[in-house]
Amino acid sequence: MAKETIFSKIIRKEIPSEIVYQDETVTAFRDINAQAPTHILIIPNKIIPTVNEVTPEDEVVLGKLFTVAAKLAKEENIDKDGYRLIINCNGHAGQEVFHLHMHLLGGRALGPMLSR
Repeated sequence: MAKETIFSKIIRKEIPSEIVYQDETVTAFRDINAQAPTHILIIPNKIIPTVNEVTPEDEVVLGKLFTVAAKLAKEENIDKDGYRLIINCNGHAGQEVFHLHMHLLGGRALGPMLSR
């Protein structure tokens, strides 16, 4: 079993968070350190530490991350102008919480994906 994370406590509603979507497989909540007007984290309820630990059994839940992202982008009115989805893997990519998560960012022009 993977180690519990702060996200595990958010899923179980043991710590306060602005949850914007939750079902039996996925939870989405606003990032407390928002980098854009809309910054939502979308996570599988199952703890998967990084993309490196994804298995074929996880394919359905990972697909759900994308359908939830599209639903939330529409609800946030950022679907037409555009948004960015980011999944980081390990330290060099900037992953801080080792519970796979997708960032949904939008609400303004986001600029280049990476600084040069």
